[in-house]
Amino acid sequence: MPVSSDGGAEPSALADDNGSEEDYSYEDLCRASPRYLQPGGEQLAINELISDGSVVCAEALWDHVTMDEQELGFKAGDVIQVLEASHKDWWWGRSADREAWFPASFVRLRVNQEELSEGASGSPGEEPAEDAGRGRHKHPESKRQMRTNVIQEIMDTERVYIKHLRDICEGYIRQCRKHTAMFTVAQLATIFGNIEDIYKFQRKFLKDLEKQYNKEEPHLSEIGSCFLQHQEGFAIYSEYCNNHPGACAELAGLMKQGRYRHFFEACRLLQQMIDIAIDGFLLTPVQKICKYPLQLAELLKYTTQEHSDYSNIKAAYEAMKNVACLINERKRKLESIDKIARWQVSIVGWEGQDILERSSELIHSGELTRVTRQGKSQQRTFFLFDHQLVACKKDLLRRDVLYYRGRTDMDAVELVDLEDGRDGARTLGVRNAFKLVSRTGDEAHLFCAKKPEDKARWLQACRDERRRVQEDRAMGMEISENQKKLAMLNAQKAGHGKSKGYGGGCPSAPPLQSLRPVHQRHVTVPASLPQQQVFALAEPKRKPSLFWHTFNKLTPFRK
Repeated sequence: MPVSSDGGAEPSALADDNGSEEDYSYEDLCRASPRYLQPGGEQLAINELISDGSVVCAEALWDHVTMDEQELGFKAGDVIQVLEASHKDWWWGRSADREAWFPASFVRLRVNQEELSEGASGSPGEEPAEDAGRGRHKHPESKRQMRTNVIQEIMDTERVYIKHLRDICEGYIRQCRKHTAMFTVAQLATIFGNIEDIYKFQRKFLKDLEKQYNKEEPHLSEIGSCFLQHQEGFAIYSEYCNNHPGACAELAGLMKQGRYRHFFEACRLLQQMIDIAIDGFLLTPVQKICKYPLQLAELLKYTTQEHSDYSNIKAAYEAMKNVACLINERKRKLESIDKIARWQVSIVGWEGQDILERSSELIHSGELTRVTRQGKSQQRTFFLFDHQLVACKKDLLRRDVLYYRGRTDMDAVELVDLEDGRDGARTLGVRNAFKLVSRTGDEAHLFCAKKPEDKARWLQACRDERRRVQEDRAMGMEISENQKKLAMLNAQKAGHGKSKGYGGGCPSAPPLQSLRPVHQRHVTVPASLPQQQVFALAEPKRKPSLFWHTFNKLTPFRK
């Protein structure tokens, strides 16, 4: 039972529904799963294994294309031998007889290391000569053992995860609430988000897993139904993952003061937590929700079609992949609305409701000629968002300044492709033209592109806009009113003191500080920050837009 700061014993802050909670001693958890003892603890375990002479292998999740000689290039599915994992972002490894740094977020450690270590020295997927023709791991007994290993890993990591969540809730949150002079309610909500709700949910989930776990014959365990029963509950991770960057920023600000550093360290010691900083603990839910699809994919690999749990495991894998995809999509949307808000603030003479009232994604932009009913041509720069098309006019002298000139409701119009020739409604010749025709009246907007390829891109973009609106509805994708208001407020603050029409551009991520190599033979850790894959473990359903790469050419973000 935890002890309060003033010496008294306190009951568990979050007891189980029936008033009890299955407890595991820390020593039991250590023996059960040494690789997953702590947030980011795989690094320590990997280096221990390497020091003991073990071969540690990882499988590439994505292609890593690089022109930097310091970095190791590979394809998705390649096997990489991990030689050092001291740095959390970059590991040192060997692939195809070459050693170099590679981004740790691009790979995953396999559950069954022995399967990879035998073939690590050869090409990926190549079997040693002595095993050729033997059909390694296809023997039923071997496959049962592999399934046992994966089931055991899932159970062990789930129990360790529960301990971490309990430590956060009882070791940090409870103590912070006692010190109202140090923390406001808003600060605690920012730092810890909905992690208490996650703790309650995960306890129920683990209880169901334990019921389905076959201790005598783990390979017969049927845990797929647990994931399916709770798949809607995993949606609570979306809020936490979206809140996490703000939590890190708030925490970093507090940690600049010595009294907060001492306070959090005292909380850790009082709770008898492992030697990891609070930000490491707060990262565990993000890591956990991303790990489920990987574990289920591994379990499916060693579950035969004749197994009673096969169909449920297959469905659970797809369900958890969709959960990760939805979280990834919401994360991308939140990042997008910040950019959109800054863009709106930079537009001169904006009228009407904020762009974020209806839209959350910029799909396409470029110059078009709009032709009025009177046959008058207007050169405009158009920005196509979900639900609306915004028209702007460039300043004649300062071409990097845009003026607001109206918008079109994409929900209320239909796209009509026009052949080159005479437009009947305006009795004039048009080329590379298309219309947006009102669904309710006779109103129509005629647009002409400069080149056929430009027109083709606009037609595709308009189709994409309709498809994405439908996908968002199907996925239940919504941005809360508070998040929209916060994005606009931050954009207005960022633009305060700047001349109208010159918005603050999208800041680039600070470069990763170079670290001294652990071994003299190593070159310096690459200065570039590896692509963040925390929210992209499921394959994204949409290709990333290239628009933001050329945004400076089209908006007042240039200085």
